[in-house]
Amino acid sequence: MADLALLAARFGARLRAEGLPVGPERSARFASAVALTRPGAVTDLYWCGLATLVADPGEIAVYDRVFQLVFGDLADPARPHPSDPPFRAGSEPAPTADNGPRRSGTTASVAGAKTGDTPPPPAGEPDPESPYPALAAAAERLASRDFASLSSDELARLVAAMRALRLATPPRRSRRYEPGPRGRRIDLRTTLRQAQRSGGYPIRLARHRLRLRPRRLVVLCDISGSMEPYARALLQLVYCAVAAGGPRTEVFTFATRLTRLTRVLARVPPEVALARAGRAAPDWSGGTRIGEALKTFIERYGSRGLARGAVLLIISDGWETGDAALLAEQMARLSRLAYRIVWANPRTASPDYEPLVAGMAAAWPYCDTVVSAHSLSAVDELIEALRAR
Repeated sequence: MADLALLAARFGARLRAEGLPVGPERSARFASAVALTRPGAVTDLYWCGLATLVADPGEIAVYDRVFQLVFGDLADPARPHPSDPPFRAGSEPAPTADNGPRRSGTTASVAGAKTGDTPPPPAGEPDPESPYPALAAAAERLASRDFASLSSDELARLVAAMRALRLATPPRRSRRYEPGPRGRRIDLRTTLRQAQRSGGYPIRLARHRLRLRPRRLVVLCDISGSMEPYARALLQLVYCAVAAGGPRTEVFTFATRLTRLTRVLARVPPEVALARAGRAAPDWSGGTRIGEALKTFIERYGSRGLARGAVLLIISDGWETGDAALLAEQMARLSRLAYRIVWANPRTASPDYEPLVAGMAAAWPYCDTVVSAHSLSAVDELIEALRAR
C-alpha cells in the first residue's frame, strides 16, 4: 500500500477510540514493523500489530476485536485465525480452553513468517509482489463492489480509503483582495509603505487581485427506501472527503421532507455521523417527493444565497412519487441559481439504462452531468464531475 503511514495512523486511531492508549509512537512502530517484515498474510500482520500496539495482556481482547473488524475479511483458511491466543515463536501453541487438541499449523506459520517462506496466496488475493499485500487487499476487495451489497462493517472498512479522496469544486472570485504581482488594482497603502525605503519615491507599485475561493458544495441526498444503501455510502464519502480538507459543504437529505444535516454531521466520526443522520431525518427509508423537497430547499435556502454559484450534487435514483412537472419546474429554477448540477444515480451503472422513470426524465435536461457513483471504484467519475468547469 502506497500510504502505509496513513493506514497505521487510522488503525491506531480506531484502537484509541476503543480505549487503548495507542499514540503516534506506537503507530510509527507498527508502520516500521510492517515495512521491515512485509507481511504476506493477515496472520503476520496480526503479530506485527500485537508486538507494537499492545503493551498489556488485558488489552489483547480489545485489539483482537478491532483487528477482526478492520482486517477480518482477509483471513486465509490455510493459516490460523488472527484472534488465536498469542504464543512465543518457536514454542508449541497454547492449548484451547477445554484442553482439547491444539490448533495445527500455528508453529509452521510462525516459522514461515521468520524464514520468509510464505505459501502462495489463494485465487483472488493481491499480487504477491506488492509491498504490503495483506494491507492492500482490504480496500481492493471492496472497491469494485456495489454499495448496496456492503454490510455496515464492510462500509466502515472503507473509511480510510474515502478519507484519502479529495472533493474539489471550481474556484470563484470573492470580493476580498490578496497581494498579486499581476493584479489590476494598485495597493496604495502597501506602495506608500514601501516608498519609505526609497526616500518617499514609489519605485515599485504593489498590486492586489481578487482572491479565488472554491465554490460551495451543496449535497441533496435521497434517503428513500430504494436509495438507503447508496445514501449511507455516499454520505460517508462526502463526510470523509470534506473532513479531510474540502470545500465548504452543506448537506441535506430528503424523502418525504427536507432535512438539513450540516450541523448534525460536524466534527464527529463517520460512524457517529451516520447514526446521527438517521435520527435527525425522520423520513429515512420513506417515500420520495423530489419536487417538493427541491421547492422547499430553494425557498428556504437556495434563493437566499446557499445555491447561488454553488456546485449542486443530487444523489437519487429519480423515482418520483409526486408530480414530475413540479420536479421539472424546480430543476429549471436550480439551473438558474447553481453554477453546476451533478446528479449521481446508481442505476445508470447499467449500460442499458435509459431515463424512462418520470422523475429522472423530468430532471435529465437540467443536469450538467449524470454519474453512477455506485461503488468506490466509480467515485472517480463523480470527483471529476464536481471539479469540472
